[in-house]
Amino acid sequence: MNTPLLILTRRRLLVGGASAAASALALNAHAAFPDRPVKIVVPFAPGGGTDLISRTVAEGMARDLGQPVIVDNKPGAGTIIGTDFVAKAAPDGLTLLMATFAHALNPSLQPRLPYVTDRAFAPVAMIGRSPNVLVVRPDRPYKTVAELIAAARAQPGRLSYGSYGNGTSAHLAGELFKSLAKIDITHVPYKGSSPAITDLLGGQIDMMLTTVASVAQHIEGGKLRALAVTSSARSSAWPNVPTMAEAGVPGYLAESWYGLYAPTGTPREAVLRLNAAAKVAVQSEAFRKRIQEEGLVVEVGAPDALDRYVRAEEARWKKVVTDARITVD
Repeated sequence: MNTPLLILTRRRLLVGGASAAASALALNAHAAFPDRPVKIVVPFAPGGGTDLISRTVAEGMARDLGQPVIVDNKPGAGTIIGTDFVAKAAPDGLTLLMATFAHALNPSLQPRLPYVTDRAFAPVAMIGRSPNVLVVRPDRPYKTVAELIAAARAQPGRLSYGSYGNGTSAHLAGELFKSLAKIDITHVPYKGSSPAITDLLGGQIDMMLTTVASVAQHIEGGKLRALAVTSSARSSAWPNVPTMAEAGVPGYLAESWYGLYAPTGTPREAVLRLNAAAKVAVQSEAFRKRIQEEGLVVEVGAPDALDRYVRAEEARWKKVVTDARITVD
């Protein structure tokens, strides 16, 4: 005969067992993510800096996650094609975007984006930030930023700077330089970095504000002179090169950056697991070698840190676009 005390004890055991089973299932479900390969969409063609960084990160994340991490290149429309693909992907943590400077810039340049940037993506992890560098030919008479500014003021509109095209990071960096230094220099857009650098080397244009990786070999070979880096602190790649602010342009900041995003609605547990894997990936030897080549400052913080940084970048560059009346046409 069952007594009330025995029945109560059995009920407690059943409830306790059910709770333990539920906890075990939850832990197993968490441990199982990801149970399929993860894809990092790169909105650029293979072979560029973003592609190489993404592949290096993917290798490190794959080892930590225990699943393949595949890089899928979807270039076109100023990164919009690849970015839109991720915006419309299932929010399961298996499709990520490697975002760059364009992610913060496109809302100001493209009034008809197929997604709302601030609502379509969940931040996962900042991978790192790197400076651009102001370069000129070594036979030019200006050996410092101050001398370059003086030459530009003496001949308004005469000096020129090249970029990878209208609305690119090199274009915006040049417009910010014009604004803060109060100079008039002529923008010459090219279809990519290679033809712009070729013309800089050939003397057809006077200067460029470009990525460290794109001109490092030319600086080291003595074919170009680095006048300043565009970050808030000096670059580990060239510690003797001053920042633009140190060189006489207070308030100047124009960085390249890499950050991982997932579609909005991705479970928080998946975002945190991916964030942890990204932290492991940037500690690999392969990634350290990439840092040396890119002058990259690694900064994998919490997901919210990426969100705050990019929102601030979006607001800052919107002002530059508006003031300079920049369009992509």
